[in-house]
Amino acid sequence: MISGSSGSQGGMTDFTEETAGEVLSEACTLAGLDASGAALLRLGSNAVYRLASPPVIVRIARDPEILDQMGRAVGVARWLETEDFPATRALGGVRQPLTAGGRVVTFWESAQDREEYATLKELADLLKRLHWMEEPEALGLPYFDPFAKLWDGLRSLDGIAQSEREFLEERAGALHKKYDRLDFVLPFGLIHGDASIGNVIRHRDGSAILIDLDGFALAPREWDLVQTALYYERYGWHTRAEYEAFVYHYGFDLMNWPGYPVLGDLREMMMVIWIGHQVATSDKFADEFGRRMNSLRTDGSRRNWRPF
Repeated sequence: MISGSSGSQGGMTDFTEETAGEVLSEACTLAGLDASGAALLRLGSNAVYRLASPPVIVRIARDPEILDQMGRAVGVARWLETEDFPATRALGGVRQPLTAGGRVVTFWESAQDREEYATLKELADLLKRLHWMEEPEALGLPYFDPFAKLWDGLRSLDGIAQSEREFLEERAGALHKKYDRLDFVLPFGLIHGDASIGNVIRHRDGSAILIDLDGFALAPREWDLVQTALYYERYGWHTRAEYEAFVYHYGFDLMNWPGYPVLGDLREMMMVIWIGHQVATSDKFADEFGRRMNSLRTDGSRRNWRPF
């Protein structure tokens, strides 16, 4: 949630619409699918395409080192299907994940004909149900280590000023000390890992389903609540009524937990670092990174942050 410049990273070509299209063509040939007429839905951490016929969703990961992670995501999808849990379904009859052009590619059933997100109360219902589930050991889910993810992101962050890097590193170190003193109150167990309104969509049958399953892990359940709280309390991306509906349906208000500010600061840093990885790709991301860095440095309002 990655950096592009005129060069390549680890021998990989830049992740652009053109190079992603080449990977799509090769991957679909390997999978016995037709890439002609495919529509690019988004290009970020993944290039996401919808094939014309059949209407399959193809996800091409920007990070070439996540074959095992995407293998777990497919395994999670297969398991959730056996549990009849409302989530995106991995396409059957295709060996996956597969690699094409050095990238990791997965294939998913198309759940909707037009982009439509579900509601926060539906997200809360899905998370509450998910958090009651016990995952099979065969999935091999990892323990979520937020600081491993954070420091990896910082180490690979280029295209920013040295002063900005030093500020972020100092902030990360201070947060690590605070995080180690947190007393989590919700049970430890299965989490989605990136639970926000952007990852719950409306299926064409009218139901709400979870998507983007590659962050599934074992962790304190507070992690699956922090983004919704931040989006309401700091950024104003959700209304009070929407947030209250989320809390009512889930049954716990993270903002009443004393550890919320620390968890919120940590999740926020991950968001800023993700934007930092995009600064070389467009002026839009460069401007947003500057805006967010200024807010962190001055402890100013986040109400002018833009969602991505």
